[in-house]
Amino acid sequence: MNIFADSRLRYTVNCSILFTDVPLLDRPQRAKDAGFDAVEFWWPFSNPVPSDADVDAFVSSVRDAGVQLTGLNFAAGDMPAGDRGILSDPAQAQAFRDNIDVTVGVGERLGTRAFNALYGNRIGGVDPIEQDEVAIENLAAAAKAAATIGAVVLVEPVSGAPAYPLKSAAGAVATIRRVAREQDVHNLRLLADLYHLAVNGDAVAAALEAHHDLIGHVQIADSPGRGEPGTGTLDLGGQLAGLAERGYDGYVGLEYKPTQPDPFAWLELATTTK
Repeated sequence: MNIFADSRLRYTVNCSILFTDVPLLDRPQRAKDAGFDAVEFWWPFSNPVPSDADVDAFVSSVRDAGVQLTGLNFAAGDMPAGDRGILSDPAQAQAFRDNIDVTVGVGERLGTRAFNALYGNRIGGVDPIEQDEVAIENLAAAAKAAATIGAVVLVEPVSGAPAYPLKSAAGAVATIRRVAREQDVHNLRLLADLYHLAVNGDAVAAALEAHHDLIGHVQIADSPGRGEPGTGTLDLGGQLAGLAERGYDGYVGLEYKPTQPDPFAWLELATTTK
């Protein structure tokens, strides 16, 4: 049996990287048609505070498809241009604060209980200490807002962005613990993207073992190429099985670039989504 088709695992489809051949609002239905009951998105709007009409259209697209929105990113800037978050940018502190209410509001309407806050790149001419202080304050504010609906805020190590300072699980956990220590906020969790961790050279199995109690969400893609599981060399099956054995019962986000006609051929859908 496909090792990924472990009955202990539940999958959610990242509709910001998959189904990109159709408009964004059509993707939840595509996920449903492919056999999934859950989806996640990066920030789906062009600015941190979209119009009420745009928010309503997004909420309706998820509801009408009959899928659960399991995760949503806070606004992260211009991702195609290389931005990887705005929460550590002093010049965008207010924009991030304004975005918190919108993001958590969408989560409240759709029952979403995990929000990913990308840390942001280092900015030339800005003291990294100042950036970190802004980030800690913004993470605390986001987590306090998320707590009002019983949700967590995720901190993610990211690859492929040289100026992004959080590259390892330990680095993200250090930030989580700093927020807890300095702000007395305790609903931050690690987003363990097994692809990003591996590409950045983290000892993935050891990191998952060391920090399993702080993992709030998991995402997968294979390497090299960031394609479907099985297209590269990562031991995703073994790592996921290890997480399940340690009690992880959250969703596993499918956040990979499709490289095959059927991007889900690797997965026994009947076993994992029914």
